Amino acid sequence: MEEQRRNRRNLAQNILITLLALSAAVLFTQTQLYNLNLTTSEAAAGPVQSAAPAAELVSPVRTAVTGDYGRCGVLTFTTGDPAFADPLGRRLLEALGSAREYVSCGESDFLRALRGPSLYYDFLGPLPLSVLAGLLGGGEEISPREDLSARRLLIAPQDSGTVFYLWDGGENCFRASTAVSADSLEQVIGRYELGDASFAMDGRGPERGLDPCSLLPAQPPELPAFTLGDPLAGGTDWLLSALGFNPRSRTRHTESSGTELIMDGDRTLRIRPDNSVHYQSGDEPSLRVKAAGDAPTAREAALGAGSLLAGLLSPVSGEAQPWLQGVRRSGNVTVLRFGYQIGGVPVRFQDGGFAAEVTLTGAAVTALTLRFRQYNPAEGESSLLLPLPQALAVAAASPGKELSIGYVERAGECRAYWLSD
Repeated sequence: MEEQRRNRRNLAQNILITLLALSAAVLFTQTQLYNLNLTTSEAAAGPVQSAAPAAELVSPVRTAVTGDYGRCGVLTFTTGDPAFADPLGRRLLEALGSAREYVSCGESDFLRALRGPSLYYDFLGPLPLSVLAGLLGGGEEISPREDLSARRLLIAPQDSGTVFYLWDGGENCFRASTAVSADSLEQVIGRYELGDASFAMDGRGPERGLDPCSLLPAQPPELPAFTLGDPLAGGTDWLLSALGFNPRSRTRHTESSGTELIMDGDRTLRIRPDNSVHYQSGDEPSLRVKAAGDAPTAREAALGAGSLLAGLLSPVSGEAQPWLQGVRRSGNVTVLRFGYQIGGVPVRFQDGGFAAEVTLTGAAVTALTLRFRQYNPAEGESSLLLPLPQALAVAAASPGKELSIGYVERAGECRAYWLSD
């Protein structure tokens, strides 16, 4: 009997030990899951800065393919779109790399060639040819003239070859022979279904008073609408780390205006309540772009600044990406301005401002201004563009201006509109 009681007691003890062990295991697992959730939550406060290379800089580019019996126009390409890269981007890169003897010509020469069979490209603002080659994926072996810039470019047949036109949109227009053959150009044109897109110069109605290169699709593209989020709602520690500041710095404080000021020696970073950020380097800048020499070429400056911004703006900007609007150089100082674009369509700020400005002294980033934005898709909503005839009637009140499509921020939303500027 005593033996049976002892066996029952041992069995009960074993069961109790087993239950306590299981309970401890459950508590341990719950603790680990809580810690994992906490770590994930903390990491979600800002974008993770990956060691992977940033996305390549892309640019919006409007294109038109003109044949004998019509024209195909696209307003929503970027240089990163596969449908643009081949064959349109490839032909343009070939023309940039092979054109050498540029001679001055007139705007009328450009427009005359634009009426016939041709490939047309509009980068929305003048950029150095070397930068355009970089945007198209060309390496250093593609070395067009550094002293020329172009906004609008055109490849047109001439005898058995082709002629390449460059126009900065102002007074400077040039042309040169290229290695692109007339047969090659004809093959590219033949790949497109030529519709009824037109330029303002083709019309006989109110469009005749617009900028002649206003590219007008018969049917405006269907473009989504977006809502504006708070890009820095999760905190700014990640931004400080990305710019080389200590997020736990004791020199971090908020001014009476609501601007947060962070100092590190003679470097300063200001984060304003409107999500704009201004960085000023000190005597020993810590941010630099890659350059083969002491000072970057225009291409190195553009691609380096674009890579920097892709790592700073793109992680929180939603559907938008930065694009290069212009390059200004004076001595060893280079100033690059960037905007936002969504699906190849530029975003315009009502104050006429820009998304970012990068100032380089040599290869060092000495000043940086950022306007953080977050564009989230508005579920089930699209931008309602006026039919083209109505848009033309409104634009006629501003003769000489270009009619185009762009996104505009209004009342917490971002929608596409016809713009006249």
